[in-house]
Amino acid sequence: MKFTPLILLLSLLLVGCSKPTGQETNETAPVLTEEQLREQADSLAQALIIADTHVDLPYRLVEQKIKPTGDGLNVILSTREGDFDYERARKGGLDAPFMSIYIPASYQNKPDFGKALADSLIDMVRQITIGLPDKFALALTPDDIEKNTAEGKISLPMGMENGAPIGRSLENIKYFYDRGIRYITLTHSRDNQICDSSYDTKHTWNGLSPFGVEVVKEMNRVGIMIDISHVSDSAFYDVIAVTSAPVIASHSSCRHFTPGFERNMSDDMIRALARNGGVIQINFGATFVDSVARKNEAILDNVMAELKRQKLTSRDPEAQPIIEASGKTANELYSDVQRVADHIDHVVALVGVDHVGIGSDYDGVDDSLPVGLKDVSQYPNLILELLKRGYSHTDIQKICYGNIARVWNAVIQQSQGK
Repeated sequence: MKFTPLILLLSLLLVGCSKPTGQETNETAPVLTEEQLREQADSLAQALIIADTHVDLPYRLVEQKIKPTGDGLNVILSTREGDFDYERARKGGLDAPFMSIYIPASYQNKPDFGKALADSLIDMVRQITIGLPDKFALALTPDDIEKNTAEGKISLPMGMENGAPIGRSLENIKYFYDRGIRYITLTHSRDNQICDSSYDTKHTWNGLSPFGVEVVKEMNRVGIMIDISHVSDSAFYDVIAVTSAPVIASHSSCRHFTPGFERNMSDDMIRALARNGGVIQINFGATFVDSVARKNEAILDNVMAELKRQKLTSRDPEAQPIIEASGKTANELYSDVQRVADHIDHVVALVGVDHVGIGSDYDGVDDSLPVGLKDVSQYPNLILELLKRGYSHTDIQKICYGNIARVWNAVIQQSQGK
């Protein structure tokens, strides 16, 4: 069970804080050893609320043909497969993984635009909370997350990755809101009826479609967060021009480190996002965080295929000889936790600590995760790196949860006319 805010505040005062970035010097702060910093990071991971805005567990279960009932619930409790289970989430201090309701672009061509798939994935998440009610609960607001956390439960808010299931009816936005969806990624890997994708080359709309403009306005009205991950640059700027509420990038990183990769956000886009009051949630995938990993992508694919053939993951000690045989180090292929922290540093340097968070893409980027962030048990490694870089406990609280909660509450309040 996490601390209440008052107990947390007192506990942080007792253990002492690292310097707030750019505010205090180290002249009076004690110099902590690596072991002391590690203990502090582990304690913070358990004390603070950690929200991760993109975990692809539902679609991973579909691919593995696992239903969250009966024996299938055991996979959710503990497994060597994938990046998420209850046991590892508890170890890592994860409290609110947004379950991705992922709709592949191929479903855009179906008569229902993928609505049936979206409903089935939503049902799956709900079934997890029904089957394991002492461990998981739905969350429709930040207040729900805080209540669930106080009760010792992991919250399962939901975001729909690809707005295609909206179809051509704005009424479906309220439909999915009523089903529990609290953010919608406007598109995925192809242009859809709403906007253009960063991965597509057709530039169907050169940004938002006329229908997409109305979708943004209706999402504002209903109270669903607009997610601009996956959209083209022109679609992003169209959203910023139209929206009356802050937006999020639920699982994107900084293009500064991956030149030419439009899926990540440029510095100008990050500045525009901050002016909007929004937040970029950093994606952990190796090719999202490191240009070296992107250059080695073909080699990485071959290594991952061989690991899969031998039923191994990059976490397994037996995988190391296979990685070394590729002629690359694990850091060259997978990047590392330090590079993820570099992305956070970059956003903070550009626009301040109020506009960055965590959107790992666990279970969504295969096995291409950084050394030190291989699954949901390892958030303390990122917190440790931030402590080493001088981030205060207040800063880390914002990155782990405070910033996304602020945006989410602002979207709720704006929809209520407040």
